[in-house]
Amino acid sequence: MEEFPELVEQHQAMVFRTLARLTGEREGLEDLAQDVFLRLFRALPHFRGQAKVSTFLYRIIVNVVNDEWSRRQAARCMDPIDDEAQVLVNPGPDPGELLERGRLQEALDASLEQLKLRDRTILTLHYQEGRSYEEIAKILDLPMGTVKTNLYRARERLKDTMKEWIQQCKVKC
Repeated sequence: MEEFPELVEQHQAMVFRTLARLTGEREGLEDLAQDVFLRLFRALPHFRGQAKVSTFLYRIIVNVVNDEWSRRQAARCMDPIDDEAQVLVNPGPDPGELLERGRLQEALDASLEQLKLRDRTILTLHYQEGRSYEEIAKILDLPMGTVKTNLYRARERLKDTMKEWIQQCKVKC
């Protein structure tokens, strides 16, 4: 337990980054991150050390996001839908490049938002967080073959949701 502050310090950037990617939010992730670290604190006495702490932490993040997703789904049934899109601005030296990156990120974020949380999670863990198949299998508690299949299918669904943007890009190029 004495090592807990160091664990928080060491993993907080990864926790916030992963939460942002899985939820599609860029602001107000402090409560979710606090929930992640609270769950980690409570679970540490039961941690057997059979996996890396980061793998254990990713599993907690996925569970927290799943719980938040369920809460949001319930709230959506009661609240009107908010059509406002958030744009992630990428810094860059060239304004044209910055604009194109912003459009790509906006298209990707919008496409990811259309996918089921399961697909968004596996794509985020593999492509944005750089986790291996083995790590994803441990994090999601799935067999390796299922991870590969789910990743392939999630990629195909992402491609389908981005078809219009891809077509526009082909026309411009």
